[in-house]
Amino acid sequence: MPTPLKIDFVSDVACPWCAVGLAELELALARLRATLQIDLEFQPFELNPNLAPEGQDMAEHLSQKYGASPAQLAQTSEQIRARGEALGFHFDFAKRTRIYNTFDAHRLLYWTKEDRELQRTLKWALLKAYFTQGKDVSQQQILHEVAVDCGVNPTDVDAVLYSTRYTHEVQEREAFYRQRGIQAVPSVIIGERHLIQGAQSHTVYEQALRRIAEAED
Repeated sequence: MPTPLKIDFVSDVACPWCAVGLAELELALARLRATLQIDLEFQPFELNPNLAPEGQDMAEHLSQKYGASPAQLAQTSEQIRARGEALGFHFDFAKRTRIYNTFDAHRLLYWTKEDRELQRTLKWALLKAYFTQGKDVSQQQILHEVAVDCGVNPTDVDAVLYSTRYTHEVQEREAFYRQRGIQAVPSVIIGERHLIQGAQSHTVYEQALRRIAEAED
């Protein structure tokens, strides 16, 4: 049996373009399913690792970080919303009024990495909790509910959330990617050598994966 082609999807659950990019990537993978075996793993990257526990007003944060005007922010939000809707993902920006720290969410995702399908299910659930339902994904109770809804044993979830488990591992992975020049997400790393940045179309992902797979062979 051929070795699956490894894809590391470096992203944050508080990144709207990561939801778009993942949906596009999954469209590409569906088209390649018959000819290509893939090992997709989600890797941690915090866009805002220094946020206070209470988070920050979204408009204020984006204005400070990117210098965007309210009109520019509204235009970008509409672009993201429309692209998400076309892909079957609903962004409710009226509910997403604050941005929060996502470190504990990344600890949960790291914990589930040995079960790739569970990790994928949890990733989508966290993205939907934040962008569709407007939930505070820094809160341990919210993370507990999301994980349990994905079928994870409540006691096992709490054993991770209410501890420091995987703190070092997540910090190490984040440092690894930052040291290699990753400054924005989503960043898709194929075969540990080929980097595609940004939420590309499924056509771009598909063509790149075909080309890389052929070169690997």
